[in-house]
Amino acid sequence: MKPMMFFDGGCPLCRREVEHYRRLDRAGAVEWIDIAADPARLAPLGVAPAAAFRHLHVVDKRGELQVGAWAFAAIWDVLPYYRWLGRAVRVPGMLPVLDRMYRRFADWRLRRRCRDSDCPLG
Repeated sequence: MKPMMFFDGGCPLCRREVEHYRRLDRAGAVEWIDIAADPARLAPLGVAPAAAFRHLHVVDKRGELQVGAWAFAAIWDVLPYYRWLGRAVRVPGMLPVLDRMYRRFADWRLRRRCRDSDCPLG
């Protein structure tokens, strides 16, 4: 199965990061889904748009939903130049620590976006 990354295309930082990944994904290994443009794509997963805008969501190559640091690892697993990082972050105990740091950053990012521009949360 082709992984699907659900990203906030209304966030300039998120867009830049995804564009970087997309340039590397010459084989088209990932389906890139901008939830700011098409939030209905989340419905079949049972993921609320507010949750997806808050934290990165990915359906991995096994068809399993991954969130936060696990979502990044799932994408890195299939991207050239990042596969090593996907393996490295799976050192026992690493992903929970990275996830705590990521969630703090992601919550700050969304608060800032909602303060400075259009807030996707309404």
